[in-house]
Amino acid sequence: MESVLHERQHLQTVIETALLVASEPLSVHDLKKLFAEELKAELLNEVLEAIQQAWQGRGVELVRLASGWRFRARLEYQPYLDRLSPEKPPRYSRAVMETLAIIAYKGPLTRGEIEEIRGVTVSTNIVKTLEERGWIEVVGYRETPGRPGLYSTTRAFLDDLGLKSRAELPPLAELGQLVLPDGAEQQGDGTLSIEAA
Repeated sequence: MESVLHERQHLQTVIETALLVASEPLSVHDLKKLFAEELKAELLNEVLEAIQQAWQGRGVELVRLASGWRFRARLEYQPYLDRLSPEKPPRYSRAVMETLAIIAYKGPLTRGEIEEIRGVTVSTNIVKTLEERGWIEVVGYRETPGRPGLYSTTRAFLDDLGLKSRAELPPLAELGQLVLPDGAEQQGDGTLSIEAA
């Protein structure tokens, strides 16, 4: 019995260490690679839950995001951490944020479908901005003449908002005019600034 507990504690320490030093979220598949022997998903999930519980009440928490597990500062401590690097968050135009919201809630969509919903042309710069940020990508092609690309949000988009899936997005009825994630502010010049998680 004692060796089983010792072995489980060793698993927990190895996984916790990997999560603490990782710069990106780690998937269950990634975490399994840490060990030479095959680890059952059930045991791995139990260990991850144990790590979550062990970190309760601290300034850092283990969270599950769309692309995997990662440690992050609890939201109530973010204002203190922001003082260490008082960088201005990226600023995005209303058109960029509207396009992103349409793709997030209605995607995958073609550029023409996005334009139909917005009622205006979607410039190449808007699409490029969202692709460079890693928030949207082409996930397929519509079987119509010209085979237009279908845009959808990425796991990086969900990770930046601290979500596991698009199902966790707030209902559209609750949003009012425009999707403004936590940390987003309307600027006087009509642009938006947004902080990624």
